[in-house]
Amino acid sequence: MSVRSDRAQRYAHVTGWGRYAPAQVLTNRDLERMVDTDDEWIVQRTGIRERRVAAAHETTASMASVAALRAIRTAGIEPDDIDMILLATLTPDYWMPSTAALVKEAIGNTRAAAMDVAAACSGFVYAYATAQAYVTSGMARHVLVIGAELLTRFLDYSDRSTCILFGDGAGAVVLSAADEPGGGLGLELTTEPQGAYMIWLPAGGAKSPPSAETITRGEHYIRMEGRETYRFATRTLATTALAAIEDAGLSPSDIDLFIPHQANIRIIEAVAKGLDLPMDRMYVNLDRYGNTSAASVPIALAEAVNEGRVKVGDHVVIVAFGAGFTSGAVTIQWTADPARGIAGDAAVKPDDVQVRLPVDWDSVDPIPAALAEVMARPGPVDVPLDDVVPGEPEHAHLEVSE
Repeated sequence: MSVRSDRAQRYAHVTGWGRYAPAQVLTNRDLERMVDTDDEWIVQRTGIRERRVAAAHETTASMASVAALRAIRTAGIEPDDIDMILLATLTPDYWMPSTAALVKEAIGNTRAAAMDVAAACSGFVYAYATAQAYVTSGMARHVLVIGAELLTRFLDYSDRSTCILFGDGAGAVVLSAADEPGGGLGLELTTEPQGAYMIWLPAGGAKSPPSAETITRGEHYIRMEGRETYRFATRTLATTALAAIEDAGLSPSDIDLFIPHQANIRIIEAVAKGLDLPMDRMYVNLDRYGNTSAASVPIALAEAVNEGRVKVGDHVVIVAFGAGFTSGAVTIQWTADPARGIAGDAAVKPDDVQVRLPVDWDSVDPIPAALAEVMARPGPVDVPLDDVVPGEPEHAHLEVSE
């Protein structure tokens, strides 16, 4: 990416959008056979009925690449037109290289700068704000913004407080420079570090590198203090959204649709009440996907547009909160033809996208044992569960002596 300054390109419009959800569905009934919970308990407390689970051959990068190419096709541009790739995730394929770098290669881009953004569930909104800054400053013409997560491999399936909440998926948008007013009109980003350990992964970083002890203690699973997180979310989502709306010179009644982070239906209802708005102004799809962290807002945005919930000229607010107690919101004036999204999705098949794997390296089966039985059952969609990608060396068989 070469830096250029074009002060005439002042507005960052959403020109493309796309999403990807794995085929495998994990229902509340499935979870009843895995952990001490039941469908009624989950629905009443969260609003979630099912979530998606990535197959063994799928990764954060592969899901992100499908969503990214769909957004690019919807925008009507080529992959090499992208100047920068920003990928929000808390479940990268590796600590290094960045997952964004893998996506760059997979989508066929040769010139973009690429980096990951770490702000947990708020990551997509943070990445969107960063992309807007690059576009409006003249440093980029087209920026690809992705939220992608593979959370089901970081869950303790004996902990009903967390394993019922999360699912896998990816969503993306393209922000493009234009002289005409529109696009992002107002934004707000906040961080409250006092909540740093309310949602966290204890081990795997420099403070507590992976070891047999950290694995034995289950410190590579997501941990969450649900009550404190709920209190923060209900308060902060509304105030952050309101700040972004006021920054755009608008009031809540001017907003045609809110796209909130899909974490809990009670939180979304509380935000609607706090802003004195009916629930039909809130887009909700968490009943089908659960909490997909940084992917939840872009998946919901793409679905809302494709379902006809957004039209040209509408004011839309995206808002999220996440670990570290981050929050972010952007008020957007929609300017793109909503009909383009369905064609963009249809133009990219998941099997057409390949993420290059390392040479002479053999990974273990990534599917958690607790999910293996559920995912092995026959279903309406035959999902490939073999973790050996064609062309990759066969897994070595280890003999364990007693």
